[in-house]
Amino acid sequence: MTRQLHLNAFLMNTGHHEASWRLPESDPYAHTDLAHYVNLAKIAERGTFDSLFLADGPQLWNTVAQRPAGALEPLTLLTALATATEHIGLIATASTSYNSPYNLARKFASLDIISGGRAGWNIVTTAGEEAARNFGLAAEPAHAERYARAAEFTEVALKLWDSWEDDTIVADKAAGVWGDDAKIHPPRHEGRFFSVAGALNVPRTPQGYPLLVQAGSSEDGKAFAARYAEAVFTAQQTLADAQAFYADLKARTGKAGRDPEHIKVLPGIVPVLGSTEAEARANEQLLDDHIVPEHGRTRLENLLHLPPGALDLDRELPGDLPPESAIEGAKSRYTLVVELARRERLTVRQLVGRLGGGRGHLTFAGTPEQVADAIGTWFTQGAADGFNIMPAVLPSGLDAFVEHVVPLLRARGLLRTQYGPRQTLRERYGLPRPANQHVRHVTPALATA
Repeated sequence: MTRQLHLNAFLMNTGHHEASWRLPESDPYAHTDLAHYVNLAKIAERGTFDSLFLADGPQLWNTVAQRPAGALEPLTLLTALATATEHIGLIATASTSYNSPYNLARKFASLDIISGGRAGWNIVTTAGEEAARNFGLAAEPAHAERYARAAEFTEVALKLWDSWEDDTIVADKAAGVWGDDAKIHPPRHEGRFFSVAGALNVPRTPQGYPLLVQAGSSEDGKAFAARYAEAVFTAQQTLADAQAFYADLKARTGKAGRDPEHIKVLPGIVPVLGSTEAEARANEQLLDDHIVPEHGRTRLENLLHLPPGALDLDRELPGDLPPESAIEGAKSRYTLVVELARRERLTVRQLVGRLGGGRGHLTFAGTPEQVADAIGTWFTQGAADGFNIMPAVLPSGLDAFVEHVVPLLRARGLLRTQYGPRQTLRERYGLPRPANQHVRHVTPALATA
């Protein structure tokens, strides 16, 4: 079968453009409206997307003046969406820095069972002092410390998901035996960050465990992804940068002893469509004209770890910014933004405009044919296994992509025309169901010897 795109719909309240809520068509209260998200999920399913994704963080993002703030807890929301959809995968962001493995493993197992095997976990370490202070910490943990905790957290979660063998439940009414205690395997984990004794109180799930997703592109992030991730959300501005990242991550995955085909690289793209290129540019400009520059400057100062008022809107970034190695927060996004500003000699005002649509992800304004061409080029030229589609405005941007770009991708043989038989999310991504680590697999010859 010809290699096909994996498409994920990244849903963010009224859209990824920070001014999307100001358009006449937008509902500024959509971020807490279940019907809004059900509609988006059904649009994505109409477009035969593999999955949809909700970002999250344990803090109030930005200021409430800038754009719709606050969000429904993603695992709760996705459980509701599981009952309103049939095929599409459901990926939730959850932090390893501000959760405990037992509770989180149980929640994802529950979502996987309720959805019939469609759950995915976007594993994040959560940068920023705002989140740290919400959990009694004076400052955010160091970058390397967060990734060390994330690795142990993931290992414990895997042990918990494997703490029931697949055939633990016997349900023998005549004998009065519901389950086989010999097939329960408590983790009895004692580590640097966690101590977890008992087995999970949820059976092993349809997928074995959820699809594991990761989004960090720092050195620590890439090392973590190569070890654990099965899909990676990433941000690159150019084809060359995307090709370099793709080749590097596939190589690292192979060196980690895993099949490089078992990690899918999905760059983000913010498509702004028009029937002509001029119309698409005008649609993009309309959004950019609604940006409040002072909000963007404040957000940029936070990202660059600068004091309030340090940036002049009509000047370029200061020449003495610290190197990535000195940053403990979002290292890869810091570097991407600084390199973008330096490469294109952007003023702060211009940089705020460039970041307003996708916060560093590629924003592409054009006709449906031009967007399909760009997606096809990155996919066929070793830069992507698919894309994280990030509509600038919701629901209209997602609807336009499904109505006008998806048919072009299908006509080129790059995207399925319909869903096949009922599949788990991991099957949709072409990944095997993981074997339980406690089951000893033997060949037939050994089994009968």
